[in-house]
Amino acid sequence: MKTLLLVDDEPIMLDLLSLYLSPLDFKCIKSTSGMEAIKLIDSNHVDLILLDVMMPNMDGWETCREIRKNWNTPIIMLTARTEKADIVKGLENGADDYIAKPFDEEELVARINAVLRRLKSDSKKIFFKGLKLDKSSFQVTYNGQEIVLTPKEFSLLSLFLSNQNMVFTREHLITTIWGYNVSTEDRTIDSHIRNLRDKLRKTDFPADTYLQTVWGVGYKWTLEI
Repeated sequence: MKTLLLVDDEPIMLDLLSLYLSPLDFKCIKSTSGMEAIKLIDSNHVDLILLDVMMPNMDGWETCREIRKNWNTPIIMLTARTEKADIVKGLENGADDYIAKPFDEEELVARINAVLRRLKSDSKKIFFKGLKLDKSSFQVTYNGQEIVLTPKEFSLLSLFLSNQNMVFTREHLITTIWGYNVSTEDRTIDSHIRNLRDKLRKTDFPADTYLQTVWGVGYKWTLEI
């Protein structure tokens, strides 16, 4: 069962969406504001967000921007505004699709399923500003130039790119990459991070800009600069 976060300042719209989508094997979480939606994403697993544009205080565009700072959860924007500029604005702010109100319910479900299928097919490939990590072929490239990584370096980069803006302690990295029963010191992590940065730099990727040290804590991959 996929979990959908429904965000609209009109409770009636939320009830209608939930009434239609719940019998189709979707779990629906409702939110009436952008700020509430962000808190719900932080505390729940969400597979896709249906986000209304015209909301008070924090509109859908701003909410979308804030979500994209920390999460890659797919977003479909719902709105009565159908001007091309508004559609472009939504997509530029990080939305994955855009559907105008009033919408056909079958079309909405088709778009939800299409976005979820696309996400599944792309799940083995991660793209970031010219950097491409392919889990199926165990290959990393930057602007087409291959970067040869060790298995541990590849696992570290994959973890960072899949959890952008999340701070990882050295202990967390050791447990995740090396396993619970392995005796590994903090300096081993530091050495692997240093080597990973060096290999990224050699292709002119700005590794120091994005793979950042959080002093006294660990490391994180910064989403935006």
